[in-house]
Amino acid sequence: MFLNKVILIGRLTRDPELRYTPANGVAVANFRIAVDRPFTNQQGERETDFIDIVVWRKQAEACSNYLTKGSLVAVEGRLQVRSYDDREGIRRRIAEVVAENVRFLEKISQQKDDEFMGDEIEVHEDDIPF
Repeated sequence: MFLNKVILIGRLTRDPELRYTPANGVAVANFRIAVDRPFTNQQGERETDFIDIVVWRKQAEACSNYLTKGSLVAVEGRLQVRSYDDREGIRRRIAEVVAENVRFLEKISQQKDDEFMGDEIEVHEDDIPF
């Protein structure tokens, strides 16, 4: 019996990219999450891994609609290693997690409020039209 199971918790490094397969129009989203390592290096700093995630079908559309850069998520899936030829014809290998389940760990409105609250807006009397 073999087992390929990955569970990660991290924050998106950019908004998900949603596309549809050309043959049958199946939704697929890609994003990357930053996951801190559970230990510090010799300088006392915590290192971070950046892990590519692939999500399919309705879950891909939900991720695209509700997740943004900085969203905290838990991803459960399997590790996939695949090869492809780049534009110069060089054979490349990529490791990614194919998600079976993506859980949103923050309320969507909470994250939006946090982003808004993080920016101070300075308003002068001259800016007010009344």
